[in-house]
Amino acid sequence: MSKSAPTPGKPAKIERIVAALARQGLAVSRTGSVWTLARPERADTPRAEVLLPDGFPLSSKAAVQLERFASATHPAGGTVVAARATPDFHAGARVPVGAVVATSPDMLVPEAIGTDINCGMRLHVVDLDYERFLAAKPKLVASLRGDLLLGTRDLPMDYRSLRALYRAGAPAWLEQVRATPLGRMALADCEQIETELERCYELGSFEGSTTWFRGGEREIIRDPCLGTPGGGNHFVEIQVVDAILDGRMAHAWGVRQGQLAFMVHSGSRAVGVAVGEHWRERARDLWPTGLAHPSSGVFAVHGEAAKAYLEAMSTAANYGAVNRLLLAELVRLRLREHYGDLAAPLVWDGPHNLVSRERGLNVHRKGATPARAGEPVLIPGSMGQPSYLMVGLGSEHWLASASHGAGRALTRHRARHLDERDAGLAGVECIALHAERLREEAPAAYKDIAPVIDVQVEAGIVGPVARMRPLLTFKA
Repeated sequence: MSKSAPTPGKPAKIERIVAALARQGLAVSRTGSVWTLARPERADTPRAEVLLPDGFPLSSKAAVQLERFASATHPAGGTVVAARATPDFHAGARVPVGAVVATSPDMLVPEAIGTDINCGMRLHVVDLDYERFLAAKPKLVASLRGDLLLGTRDLPMDYRSLRALYRAGAPAWLEQVRATPLGRMALADCEQIETELERCYELGSFEGSTTWFRGGEREIIRDPCLGTPGGGNHFVEIQVVDAILDGRMAHAWGVRQGQLAFMVHSGSRAVGVAVGEHWRERARDLWPTGLAHPSSGVFAVHGEAAKAYLEAMSTAANYGAVNRLLLAELVRLRLREHYGDLAAPLVWDGPHNLVSRERGLNVHRKGATPARAGEPVLIPGSMGQPSYLMVGLGSEHWLASASHGAGRALTRHRARHLDERDAGLAGVECIALHAERLREEAPAAYKDIAPVIDVQVEAGIVGPVARMRPLLTFKA
């Protein structure tokens, strides 16, 4: 008997998962790579669909979490219109990662975004050959270790630029920085940064607010979070473009085989935490008095409260966008310092934790990347697997959304106990301050990226453009 064959008399694992979900009232069916989740007694709740490659397990915990969000409503009106999940679908603390939930325009679910607001990816390419990169690599690593991990990044800000950041995002912030350039930003090419703003998914669908600004009015402020990657799976990675998969699109975006690239993954840091935690409690407090709390435990907001949440979310989104921009600028400035005048243009910057207004609906993406027709999509692998530049195909069925990675195969707790031989760290160069970070983020802690890419191509969500292989990763 092969090792993959089920033991006689014992149900296969997936059969046990389906049976366990059925006991919780959740009906599960599968057609090809698509899993459908529904509660038969709730005919008014949209069926949730999950796209998974063959051999990828359906997480029962994540399935229950997704169905809870699919059933969210508000007594004053508002419903979930559609619920989908991308192939990196796995359980989160309260919200499954890889979830995409579209609601009617009068309702929002703050917890569907959580605290890592406007976490996203940013990709630059660099015309620098590999041998030349290696020649000055030790100096580059030492400089970036200081900037990214040890707090030597030298990013003082005039308080007016920070207030502009909160209120109106990167364009207003950059205007103030140009008027008063300080620290490393005095060396930056602000004209190039301004032209690159056009290559960002969005600079905020909604106005932000200075309500969340805590810097006071000191003339010069050193924000402890701006220009930092943060914990979890956030990173800054230097890569090489090792394959072009769509020559026409790659040429249009300035991507060539053999180029170096650098990818930034980070979000809104402490500002997102403050906004997310406040609105998690606020949504509960605003629930109409005298009405039973939703059995799902998911609290939506409606009307003026929804508008207030959008303002708060957009404030954190503004912060997250500038944080990624600054991280990339620190890398670009160090590359120029060690290798000469390199353009290192931006290919794309896109979020994967945000609400966007699309086709008249509020599309909540939690660990899912917008994949609008013709626009770039960034799907990272682990630090031991390649990352991909894709082009969105605008699939309406999948709410124009793709995965934001391969998804975790092991929790961080389990990954810490991996045997060194099984962690997949051989040949991986990762700069981190603590050894446990390497185990938590080891390649073996993540699913294989290749089938995740393939199943989304087959589903008509994205098309492949280029593949990048990791050379050097920084983890805070």
